[in-house]
Amino acid sequence: MNENFENIKNRSELLFIYDVTDANPNGDVDENRPRIDDETGVNIVTDVRLKRTIRDYLYNFKKIEIFVREIEYEPGKIQDAKLRAEDFLFIRGENKEIKKINKEEIKEKFRDENKCLNKMKEIVKNNILNECIDVRLFGCTLPIELDNKHKSSITFTGPVQFKFGRSLHRVSEKFIKGTGAFASGKEAGQKTFREEYVLYYSLICFYGIINENAAKDTHLTENDVELLLEAIWNGTKNLITRSKIGQIPRLLLQVIYKEGNYHIGELDRRIKLVSEKRDEEIRRIDEVKLDITQLIEVLNKNKDKIEKIRYKIDNYLTLIRDKDIVDFRDCLDKIQIEEINFSENT
Repeated sequence: MNENFENIKNRSELLFIYDVTDANPNGDVDENRPRIDDETGVNIVTDVRLKRTIRDYLYNFKKIEIFVREIEYEPGKIQDAKLRAEDFLFIRGENKEIKKINKEEIKEKFRDENKCLNKMKEIVKNNILNECIDVRLFGCTLPIELDNKHKSSITFTGPVQFKFGRSLHRVSEKFIKGTGAFASGKEAGQKTFREEYVLYYSLICFYGIINENAAKDTHLTENDVELLLEAIWNGTKNLITRSKIGQIPRLLLQVIYKEGNYHIGELDRRIKLVSEKRDEEIRRIDEVKLDITQLIEVLNKNKDKIEKIRYKIDNYLTLIRDKDIVDFRDCLDKIQIEEINFSENT
């Protein structure tokens, strides 16, 4: 529930870095092959993948409702967006019990189809914003249908937006063949074969913005943002599937501004990877250092516009500034800084 928390007032920028070893962080739809920029050799991870990580953590580990999830309404049949929206056609009683409303009840009460449709939109909109943290974070388009002739939609622009994630180096891909555990058919005498592509190593950087203006429409709260940060970090660690195991969060940074409608922008371009090895030969986090010289320079330059900076850094990530190993906290000039604290036990 959302009504007991204060809506966000400040814009902030996010920087998130994690790595993956011997796995596929985000396969394409055709071959389930890691996405790689053919010209640069850089690994690409879509914002949709990161949002899925966040959603799954919030729903599975924090037990918070999300709108975008797979629901089977009949054996073998999955809800579309219209049916999912109708899950939120309900009212709460004084004791917070839920009473479902069907379309016939609305028609009987309001008679006029346009009034009925508008009432449906009002009920669904309020319930979804109140119940679903992913809509408050990322927005959505809600199709609303009274009947075949009376249809509409509700669109929310998500306050939290991410660019595609990109590795900070060129990556090396490997193609693996193996045998399955079972035969290829009932009468077959030979096991099936499997083929897959994985990356030896990829250190991936995501950049995002939390827009205080769009947050007014989705009622995004400070508590929602805290849960977002927790889900980015812990959700990445808890992607324990065969293709995703081995993903480790390394750095999470939130720069919160005090000046309205302002942010520095492109924080992901202010860092670079340094290693004694060729990019494609990198296999471990201790074989690289993260150069934050330009990042620190631009943060200190904008210190009068920054309310505070929050961070979480993995112990195995080495930061350097002007070639010297540094502690992030010691680099900032008269900027309030605090470590992001949340339980890593799930």
